[in-house]
Amino acid sequence: MMKLELIKTPLDGPVIIDVHCFEDERGFFMEVWQKKDFAALGLDLEFCQENHSRSAYGVLRGLHYQDMTAPLGKLIRCTLGTIFDVVVDLRVSSATFGKWFGLELSAANKKQFYIPPGFAHGFASLTEFVEVQYKQTGYYNPSAEQSVAWNDPEIGIDWPIKDPTLSNRDQKGISLQDYLKNPAFT
Repeated sequence: MMKLELIKTPLDGPVIIDVHCFEDERGFFMEVWQKKDFAALGLDLEFCQENHSRSAYGVLRGLHYQDMTAPLGKLIRCTLGTIFDVVVDLRVSSATFGKWFGLELSAANKKQFYIPPGFAHGFASLTEFVEVQYKQTGYYNPSAEQSVAWNDPEIGIDWPIKDPTLSNRDQKGISLQDYLKNPAFT
């Protein structure tokens, strides 16, 4: 059995996963995913897609989500460099709706972050280059996807990078108030 520690966040649902890493003078080895061990901790997940991205310093990706017509959970880890990883609760009935949580994920700390459906996700690159790998519980569905504005003052995320590099899509993210006006996303 792999050694896992689940660390709760202030938001109900997203959890940090600390995986035991075996290290010696040769390097390291770790099991990053094993269905039965994750299930034993209450994360009985089925993944259907895995993605790998590379970003330069100062790139901010997000805040992306898929609506509940194509719900999507993610298991995220940073395998090169360091990112500031963020989730925003978009579940209208949740006591923490509109609240955010962020943490550093890095190749050095080897932590993983599970984000269930109903949350927007984004990250900022804090080192020269970062590589992020993540498994998904659902398939990417462009018709169900949207972005919440990374800098929406109502959410108030304290990003460590103040003038990030953004994609055209991420420059057009909607506000939390606009999110509430679209019943397909709530």
